[in-house]
Amino acid sequence: MQTAESLFALTLNECVDAIRATGTQLTTLVQGHMGCGKSSILKILKQELPNHIPCYFDCTTKDMGDLMLPKILSSDDDTPYVRFAPNEEMGFHHGKPIILMIDEFGKANQSVKNGMMRIMLERKLGTMELHPESIVFATTNLGTEGVGDLLQPHHRNRITVVRIKKPTVDEWIENFAYNAGIHTAILAWLKENGGALFQSFEDVANPDDNPYIYHPKSQRPAFVTPRSLELASHWLHAKDKLTPTTLKQALMGTIGARGGADLEAFISLYDQLPKQKEIIEDAGNAKVPESASAKVMLVDRALTHMTQEFVTPWLTYMQRLDKEAQALFVMQVRKPTYAKQAMVMTNKVFTQWCMANNYLFTADV
Repeated sequence: MQTAESLFALTLNECVDAIRATGTQLTTLVQGHMGCGKSSILKILKQELPNHIPCYFDCTTKDMGDLMLPKILSSDDDTPYVRFAPNEEMGFHHGKPIILMIDEFGKANQSVKNGMMRIMLERKLGTMELHPESIVFATTNLGTEGVGDLLQPHHRNRITVVRIKKPTVDEWIENFAYNAGIHTAILAWLKENGGALFQSFEDVANPDDNPYIYHPKSQRPAFVTPRSLELASHWLHAKDKLTPTTLKQALMGTIGARGGADLEAFISLYDQLPKQKEIIEDAGNAKVPESASAKVMLVDRALTHMTQEFVTPWLTYMQRLDKEAQALFVMQVRKPTYAKQAMVMTNKVFTQWCMANNYLFTADV
């Protein structure tokens, strides 16, 4: 059963916009599923606000004494007094605009939560005050996940709590995976399995109905999240240095027994693709895969690993694929979220292809 919070949950970009709009005066606590990208809010804000200093404060590693320490001073008449110096992770010492991310606030012990309240409400700690253009926000997991995230009423009343939704498969691939170099086999696996891999446990009454994801009613030592898929990608990139048994065990230990076994099956399909070096050296004769799934994987790999050296050979090779695969590549390049868009769209072969095939996109005009 959906709650009002989950029904109106925000996307990652909506959370970023909300924090940027009010973060100098209000503290927004972003609450969401583990591994769904909450921590990336700090990276996005840093890109949008390059003159701000990013500061990360992990509440799970702190006790009350870690917030600030006493510094003994004396007045003009040698009367001693104490000034408290805040932890440098909070950025007070910079004297410049900062972006302070208070991570895992719900898991902090009670004294740390109490100690952080003045920062979250007034932007002050002891006698020190943040720069007026500084932005403060916090993150935590869902209380229903059962991993120890608790907020008391007097804490919630001083902040704004918003729910972030899990990304869809397409959102994660287009907004993150292509630009982060996620392994092509993972992208193909995600597309093949649809939304099951990113499904919320709140929509699955019986955990056996979805063996891939985290579920508080099931003891699964590993499971699929956007974060664990990024970790699995590193294992796949290193697969040529590993035995098949080592790779399978590593995948199962990263994304779960069912997920690791299923993902391994996609590796054989990936191995059917021509290597990027082969396309660069001989775009006219490099092998072309026969299956539609392999062609999609090939397009995804090109998008993910595009380089200046690869653009022209790929665009030449791509025209040996069917029109659907060519159009898939071009549509992804045209999206503003694609970080290497300029590299591709300024290429002469690309502009020639667009002029020759503009009929494929007449509905977009």
